[in-house]
Amino acid sequence: MAKKRIVVTGMGVVSCFGNDVDSFYDQLLAGKSGIGPIQGFDCSEYPTRFAGSVRDFDTGEYMDKKQARRVDPFIRYTMVGGKKALESAKLDADALGKLDKNRCGIVIGSGMGGMTVFYDGVETILTKGYKRLTPFFVPYIITNMGGALLAIDLGFKGPNFSISTACATSNFCIHAAAEQIQEGKADLMLCGGAEAPINPIGLAGFVAIGALSTKNEDPTKASRPWDQARDGFVMGEGAGVLVLETLEHALKRGAPIYAEYLGGAINCDAYHMTSPREDGAGVAQCIEDAIEAAGIKKEEVNYINAHATSTIAGDFCEIEAIRNVFKEQIKDIKINSTKSMTGHCLGAAGGIEAIATIKAILTGKLHPTINMEHPDPSLEGIDVIPNVAKEHQVKAALSNSFGFGGHNSTLIFAPYKGS
Repeated sequence: MAKKRIVVTGMGVVSCFGNDVDSFYDQLLAGKSGIGPIQGFDCSEYPTRFAGSVRDFDTGEYMDKKQARRVDPFIRYTMVGGKKALESAKLDADALGKLDKNRCGIVIGSGMGGMTVFYDGVETILTKGYKRLTPFFVPYIITNMGGALLAIDLGFKGPNFSISTACATSNFCIHAAAEQIQEGKADLMLCGGAEAPINPIGLAGFVAIGALSTKNEDPTKASRPWDQARDGFVMGEGAGVLVLETLEHALKRGAPIYAEYLGGAINCDAYHMTSPREDGAGVAQCIEDAIEAAGIKKEEVNYINAHATSTIAGDFCEIEAIRNVFKEQIKDIKINSTKSMTGHCLGAAGGIEAIATIKAILTGKLHPTINMEHPDPSLEGIDVIPNVAKEHQVKAALSNSFGFGGHNSTLIFAPYKGS
C-alpha cells in the first residue's frame, strides 16, 4: 500500500510567551527569555525559585468557565492549545460540521498529568479526611483526560488515547497520530502534549533529583544548553498541538498547509532510569530510523531542533549522536535549542518545539540558542546559532525529544512542495 502523504494544517501553543503561534516565534527569534520567578506559590525555601511559567492564562471562550475552574491546568492548556490548532487549520464551527468525525481523532499526552489536582487532593486527605476529597480527583489527574474532554467538546469519535513517555511524550504522540493516519484509521488527528508541573510537588521532585539550575540571581541566564556554565535545566510548562491530515483530505477542504510530516522514529536506550547512554547510541539509531522512515537522504537534513535541555550529560550525548550520524555533513547543519528560552516543558516540549521547527520552515529564520557565552568544547565545528537568529532555508528538519526511562524520539518535517 502506498504511503500516505501527511501534512501539518494547524498549530496551537500555550507557552511562557502567550498563546499565539506567530507571537511565540517572534519572541524566540528576538532571543527573549521567558524564564522568571515562580509566582504561583511560595518557593522561598527551595534552592530553585524560577521557571518558564505560563502567566496570566485565561481559557476565554475555549472552555466552559465552571469546568475550567475545576480541572487541572494541564487540561486547560490542552483545551486551548487544541482549539487554537483547529482555528489555525481553518476549522471553525461550520467547517467542523462538515468533517466525518468518526475519522477525526486525538492523541495528546502529558508526562506527569494533573499534578496540581493531585497535590491539592493529597493535602485535603491529610488535613480534612478522605470524605472531603473531590469526586473529580481521579478524572482530572489522569493523562488521557485532556484529549478526552477535547473530543467530547468537538465530537471527534476516531482514535483517542494518550501516551506518557516523560519528556518525549509529545513526539511519541505525534508519531502515533501519524501512524493512525497511515493505517487508514483517521483522516485528521489532533496531536501533541501538555504539561503543568510548576507547583510545590513538581518543583520539589526535580529539586530532589538535583536536575534543576539554581541560578536564582538571574533566571533569564539559567537555561544555557551547551554552555560550559550550565548547571541543570529550567522547568517550563504549556502545550503544543498540531493538526495532521492526509494531503488528500487537506486539499479537498482547502486547508492551509504549513509543512509536510515526512516520518519519525521512537526507541529506548534500555540503559538507565534517568541518564542517557554516554555514547548516544540509542539517539543515533533513532535519528537513523527516522531518516529511513521519511524516505530521504541524510544530505537533505540541514536543521535540527535539538532536545538540548541544559544538562551536562544530556547535551553531550545528543551532540555525540548527531556527529555519529552525520559525520562531516554536520558542518552544513544548523542546530538550536528552544529550551534556552522556554525552559524544559517536559511532556509538552516536543509539541512546542515541533511548532518552532515548522515556523522555521515557514519563515526561513532560525531562532538563536541564547546564553551561549562559553560554548562547550564538544561543539567544535557545529553551528548552534549562538545568541542571534539566522536566516536559513530549511530542506528537511529533525526535532528530537528524549525522556527519563531512555525514551528517544525523532520527527522529520519539511516544506510542503505541492501535490
